[in-house]
Amino acid sequence: MEETAMERIKNMIGQEFYRIEEYPIEKGKIREFSMAIMEDNPIFYDEQAAKDAGFRSIPVSLTYSQTLSFWNRNKPPLKILGLDRRYVLHGGQEYEYYKPIVAGDRLTAVCKLEDVYEKVGSRGGKMLFVALKTEFFDQQSCLVLSYKQILIQTKMAP
Repeated sequence: MEETAMERIKNMIGQEFYRIEEYPIEKGKIREFSMAIMEDNPIFYDEQAAKDAGFRSIPVSLTYSQTLSFWNRNKPPLKILGLDRRYVLHGGQEYEYYKPIVAGDRLTAVCKLEDVYEKVGSRGGKMLFVALKTEFFDQQSCLVLSYKQILIQTKMAP
């Protein structure tokens, strides 16, 4: 009996997809990202403004962790999971910060498959939901951020 995509992926729950170590948090990159998202708060540009606000250095904005995708070129989760990019939708994301991330930090990011489940779509047909969780640890190995992403494949790959 042939294993379904759901069964195959379910067997991967808990599997580490990638680990990126020494991910540097740099002032210039924070500035570029802040400009790209049109952030105007001076704490993202000015060291003194950040310190006056209680930060050790210039903090990252809430979605800055998305830049990690530029560092993960070898093990994209879609490929590992065998999902068909033509049918994958963004199903949501959530961030949970435990400690501010600031310029000068060096992070380790670990992405694992957290869950997989199916639902029937409004037009019939099954949708496959995949939950990925990436945890970020600082240079003292303290958890600073947990990021959860939901991917939805609307049509099962052959």
